[in-house]
Amino acid sequence: MPFFRPGQSYVDANLLRRHHLTEKTAGYILLACAVVSVLTTIGIVVVLLAQALNFFADVSVVEFLTGTEWTALFQNQQQWGVLPLVSATLMVTLLSLVVAIPIGLMSAIFLSEYASPRTRAILKPVLELLAGIPTIIYGFFALTFITPEILKRLWPQTSVYNVLAASIAVGIMIVPLIASLSEDAIRSVPSSMREGAYALGATKLEVSTRIIVPAALSGIVASFILATSRAVGETMIVALAAGAKAQMVTNPLEPGETMTGYIVQVVSGDASRGTSIYYSLFAVGLLLFVMTLALNIFSHWFVRRFREEYE
Repeated sequence: MPFFRPGQSYVDANLLRRHHLTEKTAGYILLACAVVSVLTTIGIVVVLLAQALNFFADVSVVEFLTGTEWTALFQNQQQWGVLPLVSATLMVTLLSLVVAIPIGLMSAIFLSEYASPRTRAILKPVLELLAGIPTIIYGFFALTFITPEILKRLWPQTSVYNVLAASIAVGIMIVPLIASLSEDAIRSVPSSMREGAYALGATKLEVSTRIIVPAALSGIVASFILATSRAVGETMIVALAAGAKAQMVTNPLEPGETMTGYIVQVVSGDASRGTSIYYSLFAVGLLLFVMTLALNIFSHWFVRRFREEYE
């Protein structure tokens, strides 16, 4: 039977029940999606731990984490020190950030503070197209253009497979991530801060670098950390361009094998299930998971600690 609700006309009780049922159903569906995400993460961790324990039953954890020789694919005298893989991974990550952070941050400042609405509407989608290019294309680009056409012209001794070319390609790949997230953080700063600085006689460059960027620092740094996680986990670029020589990387013009590159190499080979080589995949994957998890935890802590809230 219809009834009267304050502020509205007569409403059918059946219609209200249907709306309430729809809201509850949507809530249950969203809850199910959240639970699936959590269970998936737990499942990944359980599988990695279970299989990695089989590896550490034969190889010391201390040897794995501190050894400087990785000869997993040798028939004799296998060495399981993961530091060569970690050093190549960190080298690629750091060099890619050297490429991506200046370009991404300056692109974000331009799009937010300097570009007209029309220019922003054109440039931002074009910039974000870089994120849609398959990473294997970046790998071929590094192998067939960056190394022979750029690096070898500057340094003729550059190896065909080298860490620097892979780092440049990874840096180009993560530019859209930094630019997009940093621009969102910069645009969230209230216009009143800009207007106040202009009223005091500040130039646009001074407003951008001394007012806006410091005010949006937490979001900008979070974009850097997320881009770092993306670079650490990149696979196809480093597998194609960096090489497969596991060594302590000190010269970026030489080849090096990253953690993800080793996983690709073994998976594409003939590693028999139950062997130490097979289980080493999960040990390396577990370490990679821990590294990216630590970066994400630090990102969340940093954002919560230094976030500026404006009214």
